[in-house]
Amino acid sequence: MQTVTLNNGVNMPIIGFGVYQVPDAEECENTVYEALMAGYRLIDTAAGYMNEEAVGRAIRRSGVPREELFVTTKLWIQDAGYESAKLAFHKSLQKLQLDYLDLYLIHMPFGDYYGAWRAMEELYREGKIKAIGVSNFLPDRLMDLILHNEIVPAVNQIETHPFQQQIVNAAFMKDHGVQHQSWAPFAEGRNNLFSNELLTTIADRHNKTVAQVVLRWLVQNGIVVIPKSVRKERLIENFNIFDFELTTEDMAAISTLDARESLFMSVDDPEVAKMLGNLKVDL
Repeated sequence: MQTVTLNNGVNMPIIGFGVYQVPDAEECENTVYEALMAGYRLIDTAAGYMNEEAVGRAIRRSGVPREELFVTTKLWIQDAGYESAKLAFHKSLQKLQLDYLDLYLIHMPFGDYYGAWRAMEELYREGKIKAIGVSNFLPDRLMDLILHNEIVPAVNQIETHPFQQQIVNAAFMKDHGVQHQSWAPFAEGRNNLFSNELLTTIADRHNKTVAQVVLRWLVQNGIVVIPKSVRKERLIENFNIFDFELTTEDMAAISTLDARESLFMSVDDPEVAKMLGNLKVDL
């Protein structure tokens, strides 16, 4: 398994399996189990995905030794704050049936995430979390968090795909030792990604699929990926990206697809902050 080394020395698989939008408990458990059987060792979930219990069952069912796994979950906005973050962490840990987490992320840069970060720093020092990080943080908020806290986030998970390549953010994170991780590597199929002429041409040349080309492009850029599929053959296909390499010309061609804007939501939009800040989830 190819890994990246985080800023605290922890090794993180460069490819994992994400379970966003897999709320059905049986389906989630089965797909995570199949992913683990296919060789995935990084599993990415979140309290807000409402499937931590199913992920926990799949892990126990798989029989994969705990030390071989890298399990990530995330703190939702309504639990941001010192005391509430600690409570939310232990609740997630209980649902996952684990003794510790490999990575715990602040899901959104809203609410009292400073209080949450202090709680996460304490949990990290106690050995209950191997690494702590954030998600959806733009450079200004990431810099502010770095400046005023003791621990630099190990990871920032942000929207990254061929149409939103995050070049500026990626450079900033690299300069400050924060590992770049992609969510929505396939842009959820938007902009007709899977039939894109350029990506299709590159895929045909390598005898691979567009999905494999996109994932290979990301990992060659040093970006951790967490593709999702509920189909066994697709999750196996997504994992099979280490037997080919994109050329310099391929990489340059894909860079021309960058539209430099989100296909989903802009976290620096006040209306997005208002909407997410008012969203209450029954966790």
